[in-house]
Parts: sequence; structure tokens; C-alpha cells
Amino acid sequence: MTKSIYYDYVKRFFPKLVVSVVEKLNEKRTNQLPYLYREMLEPEYSADGRWASVLGQYTRVAADVVALDTELPLKSRDTIEVAHGDIPKMGMKCVLSEKQISDIDAMIAQGKPMEQVMRAMFNDVRRVIEGIYERMEDMFLSGLSSGVALSGNSTGTGVRLSYGFLKENQFSCHLKKWSEDATTDAMGDLRRVFDKAEEDQNVITDCYADDAFLRALYKNNGVRAAYAFTLGYNGSAQAPVLGFDQLATVFMTQFGCTLHRVSRKVRTELNGVQKKHSPWKSGIGIFTCDNVVGKMVYADLAETNRPVEGVAYQAADEYILASRYSLTDPLREITASQARVVPIINNVDQIYQFDSTQANG
Repeated sequence: MTKSIYYDYVKRFFPKLVVSVVEKLNEKRTNQLPYLYREMLEPEYSADGRWASVLGQYTRVAADVVALDTELPLKSRDTIEVAHGDIPKMGMKCVLSEKQISDIDAMIAQGKPMEQVMRAMFNDVRRVIEGIYERMEDMFLSGLSSGVALSGNSTGTGVRLSYGFLKENQFSCHLKKWSEDATTDAMGDLRRVFDKAEEDQNVITDCYADDAFLRALYKNNGVRAAYAFTLGYNGSAQAPVLGFDQLATVFMTQFGCTLHRVSRKVRTELNGVQKKHSPWKSGIGIFTCDNVVGKMVYADLAETNRPVEGVAYQAADEYILASRYSLTDPLREITASQARVVPIINNVDQIYQFDSTQANG
């Protein structure tokens, strides 16, 4: 690694560009899908570079009424189980080739507008930072929907984190899948989830689901009848096939629950081949009792404490380190990002999973 061949430009513009990219990625805009891991995980620094997920089995036991001057009864303590591991490193880099460097040099020599030069010189800044966001969202959504966070990389290896979702909090359709028969008792299936939460003394506030889960409910006769009832009608015959807004109304009026559609697709690259995939497990609905379900645990990078001479660094958010430098033989200009961070889901006893692709009984 050597100092960027555009060092003066990097020194002047690189820090501001990194900060600007982060601000734009964190903005809530109607034309941009939110990063759910940013909304549902709280950042937490790990000094030792390890993560831990805590399951607190908090049983609510009522206090005893006792006579004055008598000993208080002893209650058993709640148990806490802990899963833990090392925080993995993730990162990516983009390259300006000799040809691209020559083109930028020609633009500078010809006095092209600075905005045009900057776009060509720093076009990769957003890409490398956004790449970390995408990977985190990939892991978080796969983990939240299935209980196991999976993420591969360009070498064919990857990270697997099991959060230990409780078997007793996992549900499926009764007798028939929703997608196979519109007369199935989908409302009864959903009620079982809420009844279990009530039994656990939990209050479900939100449901996150993909289109496979939602579409089966849109057509269900019982769900349509429930929506028709909110309009003052009696029976599904008077209700059209529903859309998301109508289904969200059913969830709120029947269960006091806010419905969220998850439609994120992530683009990955393996051996130079790019593919898109949906990290959310198909047909899954996840019911949560809190807007925050865990931690975004991060640790220091080696280059944070031991920066390489000549490399320009800029922190992005709490956990991403962006850098700019050049390589020789052949001449290349590198924009890179790296992070040691992992999404951790805590208190899985307050998460309920419904698999609409499976039927029991």
C-alpha cells in the first residue's frame, strides 16, 4: 500500500464524502427501503472482540401477601443462557484501473468541471460503505426470519450464527397450508400465536413478513371476512381480495399489531458472478414484542489502532472504516471498507415464528 496518487483530492474531499454517504444511507426516504437492522438493533461496543446473546427466561411470579413480622417466601431465580463467539470481519474494495486513472488524469488536464472529476474519482465511496450495510442486512434478515444468520463471501466461505429460537414459539398452518386452500382457518392460526404470547405474559406489537406470507392471507376467506367486518359488512363475499393496507387493518383491529412488509433483496458476488437473493426465509412471519430485538455488536479493527502509513482513513458510523490508497505493478487506486460487526438477537423468548409453508395435523 502506498499513498493515493490523488492524495491532495483525497485529503480534501474523502472525509466529507464518507460522512455524506452515511447520512444519506441512514435517511428515511419513501423511495428507499429502510435497513431494518439499523432500526431494530442497538449498537454495542465489544472490547474483547466477542459477542454474546442472552436469553433471559423472565417468569413473572406474583409476590406473596404475608403477615407483618413474618419471613418473606423465597422465590427461584430466573435462568439465563448465553451463546457467544468471535465477531467476524467483513469488507470489500473497489479498484480504479490504469485506464480509469488515465481517463481521470485527462479530465483534470482538460479542466473538466470539478463535480465531474469528483464523480469519477470517488464513485466507489458509496459502494464500499453500502456493501457493509447490505451484508449486515443480509445477516440480520436471515437470522430474524429463521433463527440462523447466514452470510457467505467471495471466497465461498461464510458466517453462521444460531440464535436458538424456541421450539415452543414456532408455529405452522393447521391441517392445510394457507396458499393451498382459501378456506383454511388462518385467523385461528394467527390467534394461536397471540394466545401463546399472552400465556407467556408477552405482548406482541409487530409482525414482519414477506410477500409469500402476505399473499396467502390476502386471499383467505376468514381474513377477508375479518376485514369486511371492519367495514360493517358480514362475510367474506362482500370483501374483495385484500392488499397490504387492508391486511394491516385486520392485524391492528384484531390483534393490536403493526404489520410490516419485508421485501429486501441483496446482491452478492461469488467468483465474479453477481446474484440477487432474498435473505428473508420464504413464507415466514415473525412476531416481536419490542421494536428493538438485539444488539449490533462491533469491535475495533487492527488498522484502527495500527494505521498503515500513507493510507487515508475515515470512520463511517461507529463500526465501518473506509480507506483510500494506491497499489503498483500495475498501478491501481483502491477504495476500501472494513468492519468487525455482527447482528445479535437477544431475548428470543419474546419472538414468535410462523411458517406458512408448512402444515401440521
